[in-house]
Amino acid sequence: MALLFRGLLIALLALGVAGLQAQPSTAGLSPVRTIEGIAEYRLPNGLQILLIADDSKPTTTVNLTYRVGSRHESYGETGMAHLLEHLLFKGSKKHPAVWAEFNKRGLRANGSTWFDRTNYTASFSSNEENLDWYLGWLADAMVNSFIARKDLDTEMTVVRNEMEMGENSPDRILLQRTLALMYDWHNYGHATIGARADVENVDIARLQAFYRRHYQPDNATLIVSGRFDRPRLLQRIRAAFGPIQKPTRVLPRQYTLDPAQDGERSVTLRRRGGAPLLMVGYHVPPGAAADHAAVELLPTLLGDEPSGRLHKRLTEKGLAAGTFGFNFALAEPSMLFFGAQLSPGQSVAEARDRMLATLESVASEPFTADELERARVRWLNAWDQQFTNPESVGLALSESIAQGDWRLYFLQRDRVRDLKLEDLQRVATQRLLPDNRTLATYVPTDQPQRAPAPARVDLDRTLAELKPQAAAAAVEAFDATPANIEARTRRLALGGLKVALLPKGTRGQAVKAKLVLRFGDEKSLFGQVQAAEFAAALIDKGTATLGREQVQDRLAALKTTMSVGGSAGQVTVSLSSRREQLPGAIALVAELLRRPALPADAFDELQRQTLTAIEQQRHEPEALVENALGRHANPYPRGDVRHERSFDEMVADVQALTVDAVRAFHARFYGAGQGEFAAVGDFDAAQVEAALRAGFADWTGGVAFARIPQPLQPAQPDRLVIATPDKQNATLLVQQSMPISDSDPDYPALTMANSLLGGGGNSRLWKRIREVEGLSYDVRSGIDWNQQEPNSRWQASAIFAPQNAAKVEAALREEIARALKDGFTAAELAEGKRGMLSYRRLSRAQDGVLAEALSNNLYLGRTLEVSARVDAAIAALTLEQVNAALRKYLKPADFVFAIGGDLRP
Repeated sequence: MALLFRGLLIALLALGVAGLQAQPSTAGLSPVRTIEGIAEYRLPNGLQILLIADDSKPTTTVNLTYRVGSRHESYGETGMAHLLEHLLFKGSKKHPAVWAEFNKRGLRANGSTWFDRTNYTASFSSNEENLDWYLGWLADAMVNSFIARKDLDTEMTVVRNEMEMGENSPDRILLQRTLALMYDWHNYGHATIGARADVENVDIARLQAFYRRHYQPDNATLIVSGRFDRPRLLQRIRAAFGPIQKPTRVLPRQYTLDPAQDGERSVTLRRRGGAPLLMVGYHVPPGAAADHAAVELLPTLLGDEPSGRLHKRLTEKGLAAGTFGFNFALAEPSMLFFGAQLSPGQSVAEARDRMLATLESVASEPFTADELERARVRWLNAWDQQFTNPESVGLALSESIAQGDWRLYFLQRDRVRDLKLEDLQRVATQRLLPDNRTLATYVPTDQPQRAPAPARVDLDRTLAELKPQAAAAAVEAFDATPANIEARTRRLALGGLKVALLPKGTRGQAVKAKLVLRFGDEKSLFGQVQAAEFAAALIDKGTATLGREQVQDRLAALKTTMSVGGSAGQVTVSLSSRREQLPGAIALVAELLRRPALPADAFDELQRQTLTAIEQQRHEPEALVENALGRHANPYPRGDVRHERSFDEMVADVQALTVDAVRAFHARFYGAGQGEFAAVGDFDAAQVEAALRAGFADWTGGVAFARIPQPLQPAQPDRLVIATPDKQNATLLVQQSMPISDSDPDYPALTMANSLLGGGGNSRLWKRIREVEGLSYDVRSGIDWNQQEPNSRWQASAIFAPQNAAKVEAALREEIARALKDGFTAAELAEGKRGMLSYRRLSRAQDGVLAEALSNNLYLGRTLEVSARVDAAIAALTLEQVNAALRKYLKPADFVFAIGGDLRP
């Protein structure tokens, strides 16, 4: 085997050189098929292309998927696919500064690696220049990336820091241990990020060979979604990728499959901090298998809150703080997981026994037709919502591509839609077996039970089942400029509600909406923080006429997802819905807000979950340093809504709270005397207005709202050090309060100065600490802008291995000092302007973001004209203005440092 691999390596190295010397191809693109609005093409070199046109918003998303992940790694190569994902961003001769280009062009770009695939994706405000550049980089990166020793030396430490970040999480490590025990031989048992020894000692020649083997056009799919000129786009794709020759190498055939598991297996993880957690995994068929449709629904049927069986039998009975379920749909035999999060003091043994009994009793307690239909509706609604978003459908298709073919995306939908109860029951009974479950104990038995033997899927045969539906109808092209948004937005008042409605065409008639109700003042809200948070969290747990499950079923029937959040002075509801369903969703929200059940059992459950979350956070470096900075120089007394509570105070507040206190808070404070509602997307404005009027116009209760002031508080400079033993990742936060708001004339210049200092992939801090020195996976700075008072907060952060603390802090101080002394350059400013303006255009093209902006502007008494003025101010910024703003407001002598980690000498 070693000789075979060495010969293959030599051959692939030669092929890689040939790829670099390829001559332009004269052959054209070949159309392959069109299914439900997705058009497939192929280049002679094997590159597959999928185009998903959607003019509903002015954005374009490009995703290049390589069919290579951790499953394709050999001995000593674990983590290689993920490491390569990082190294491609290190550039090539034509594109030596990739992250800098992303930043200055305003691309929201990233990469990701999984078991079966690697993705490179970018979303940006639609324009031909950015599209051409990104396609050119993807094509050049395919065969000409440096993959150099010098880049490996720095990026390896960045990846190691990413690994250390994950090692802080008991949940993540427990999943990793479970996978390792589930598989004897298959690479699905290895974490995608790889073994530390392999990442630290990776051989550059083997890494280059891995790149040349897998990063080739015949192993890739290019997906472009959103707004584009199709003929021109195809021409540009052909120009960028056509010259790359089709490789003559043959990818190694993978044939390793584990046998059916023959007994329970178990593993125990012991670490400091956190709360008890139970997790159980079962082997299931590949994502392309017909039976995987049933697997897709099992996490909802068993692990969902509140309708899942685990929730009812563990959480509601007080045996666990919460339960969950999830599955992986992969190219080869996959896995299904369930779990229970326990609060400190709950019995692990009792929860474990009840969880396993619930999961493995499906043969004696079959699923009902109602259970199947509830899970099916939720799954299909989620699929529909994903398909309406051109920025997410391309990434979703990549998972189907990784499973074997993009058409599986639609076939899986059809299979779930048509799933019969008897097939669901059969799959659950076959798979949820003790012998198919993860306990390293051998149990002799005369009649052992075995799950079906693992098998691959015949894709040609499988895809013959696909019966495509009609493609979605074309929608209007909408330009998300401030002027056009204002021209299309209608504002009105309904009782105490200020309303902004922006109807426009969207893919799948999707609509985003946000409702904010405001109440209370500094005096009335004193001591009410915990009650306010719990009241908002319990809003969706039922009404006087609807039970908790009925609320979820009603949302599913309305094809609507809802999230509710709250603080001491407000409650916020966000909706993702459809044209025909939005009025009904608004009516349901009104019923929930006005007549919530606030049930005692849900209160008890939330109380346990909150205490568990606090217990987990009190051992995490990031949470500890954030809390320490929040409490530093905080002058407000306990009970004031502006007081930053310690973890002990949080626990005391949660333990002291009663369901009666929450009900009293709701009765006293909730009302529509002041609030804002905004909707963006495909809806009937008259119907929405009528629904709002019926639901809220006559609701005048609640304590009148008065904004609680947040004046600037003087803070003495300090350096706080917090020990977090047994944590492999450390956190540094640096904070300074600034006497400025977002309406100050200096706002554009200071925003730009911060962006150049630490706001993105071309910033000083990023390039020094991540790119050059490889000390941190994530380093940045930002400003939390106050919109009403001159009291904004600048903060810089970095994560790193504890032993690198001094280097990270020194580098951060040096870069800030250099920026203050020498200022930024004209080239930096030009690139920063371009990127920031593009980011702002991209943000306004997101319907959810726009709904939130319209709602916030109603509260502030602003319009999008403010955004247009800021755009103009950014475009007109001079270097002198930017450097002067940084020197005026950033004062290192006033910094408060907080560092947390295992910082033993």
